[in-house]
Amino acid sequence: MIPGAEASIWRLLADNLPRRAEKTALIDASRQASYGEVLAEADRVAGWLTSQGIAPGDRVIVHLRKGIDEVAAMFGAWKIGAVVVNVNHQWTAAQLAYVAQDCRARAAILAAPVLKALGADPLPGSIEHLLVQGRAASLPANATLWDDLVAGESPEFFPDPGDLAAIIYTSGSTGRPKGVMLSHRNIRVGAISVSDYLGLKDDDRLLSVLPYSFDAGLNQLTDAFLLGATVIHQPVSMPSEVVRMAVLHEATTIAGVPPLWNQVVRYLADAGIALPALRRVTNTGGKIPPNILELMPQVFPGADIYLMYGLTEAFRSTYLPPAKFARKMGSIGRAIPNARIFVVKHGEGIAGPGEQGELVHGGPLVSLGYWERPELTAEKIRVLPELRDHLGDAPVVCSGDLVRLDEDGDLWFVSRMDDMIKTQGFRLSPTEVEDIVSQSGIVTDVVAFGVEDDDAGQVVHVAACLIGDADSLALMAHCRRNMAHYMVPRHVHAWQGAMPRTASGKLDRPNIIAAAKAAHQKDIA
Repeated sequence: MIPGAEASIWRLLADNLPRRAEKTALIDASRQASYGEVLAEADRVAGWLTSQGIAPGDRVIVHLRKGIDEVAAMFGAWKIGAVVVNVNHQWTAAQLAYVAQDCRARAAILAAPVLKALGADPLPGSIEHLLVQGRAASLPANATLWDDLVAGESPEFFPDPGDLAAIIYTSGSTGRPKGVMLSHRNIRVGAISVSDYLGLKDDDRLLSVLPYSFDAGLNQLTDAFLLGATVIHQPVSMPSEVVRMAVLHEATTIAGVPPLWNQVVRYLADAGIALPALRRVTNTGGKIPPNILELMPQVFPGADIYLMYGLTEAFRSTYLPPAKFARKMGSIGRAIPNARIFVVKHGEGIAGPGEQGELVHGGPLVSLGYWERPELTAEKIRVLPELRDHLGDAPVVCSGDLVRLDEDGDLWFVSRMDDMIKTQGFRLSPTEVEDIVSQSGIVTDVVAFGVEDDDAGQVVHVAACLIGDADSLALMAHCRRNMAHYMVPRHVHAWQGAMPRTASGKLDRPNIIAAAKAAHQKDIA
């Protein structure tokens, strides 16, 4: 049993009182809230939910812009044992309606402007009660204004630690969104584990850019509340605003995904701005381009750089200790505390040094599976015969990611197993191509992919955002100088504007690839 894991998520907030009642818990752009104030606001939400007949296990949609009210809404639902379904505020009304229908939510907490947008995509009949933040010209009969909530302390529900606490929906870029079910134990073990290896303390100030509908964003909040630290909300990922808030509020920690670091690191390098309070930066959600990795120690001098890996189905997974960053730039390291990580060669066994295999995850961070999708759950989370000597019949999460194990036991991401490009008899990782393209210094975001070809099986194409006056010819010249012949792109798609992102800020690879392929077909038609 892991100390601190066997309790509800509500206690992550409540256990800070009374000792930290006056300490700043959350900072928004225009206001701040102490731990006591956040708890009081969460109690108002809990009281409203209880008065509407919301019971333990009922699903509650939270669809608010990142801020104090969003946190209070989630913890208010957790206090009464409800299941939080946080929907990113950037998702459309149609996506919101789909999630509400899929999880059969009974209540929704949303901002007033969303009501108007829902006209064409009304919420399903399962939504019996609405709590509305802000002012609306007219309200449905089942709606209550946030400003009308009544103060008071609501009874606390004490769930089993293995009970369902949250459903995190994927972005749906490869089909309809599906909900990953996380227990109270999953989320608490994640907070305990990550705060341990990051060395977080109660005087830390965490700049929160990643949404709470994303597992890494939620983990940042729960880490802070576990320790009694402070969270600085930054809902806009514009690099100048991220840096401004970090300087203004003396952020000690910033968590991001590769597209964010791509912009922030370039901005800091060009602007020459220092972040003297910064102690650590963390990356998850993909691989940072090599040229940006090389700049990070320069723009974050004295700060620890943590390269991490995770997937929602296993919540948190691996990290590379900062002491290894210089000599293992790009590695995702090894298992975080309380996680069991294996590299499996299916049908053979566990991969050894220098070998590749699928990354699989065991232990208390393994999620409960997909909401009402037992067949998909059984496909993703299952018992592997290759691991029986290590885990018995305990199920593991099969990530679908191909990784390489080095001589020291550290892991290196190779590719999504279904993204490998098979060209001229070679198996090629898209990230291998993307790394070399990024080193040209004339692109920002880049996505490599395979296109079917009668002679080669597949050929390499690249979609890239070119910097300034750079053109495709210059990029192709760089590729020819630095790549093996089979890696050189057959075609470069010069992407106009910013590449689309998922709700968590990662590049939306499926949509980028589909758009590039469609444009190419149109050009050759």
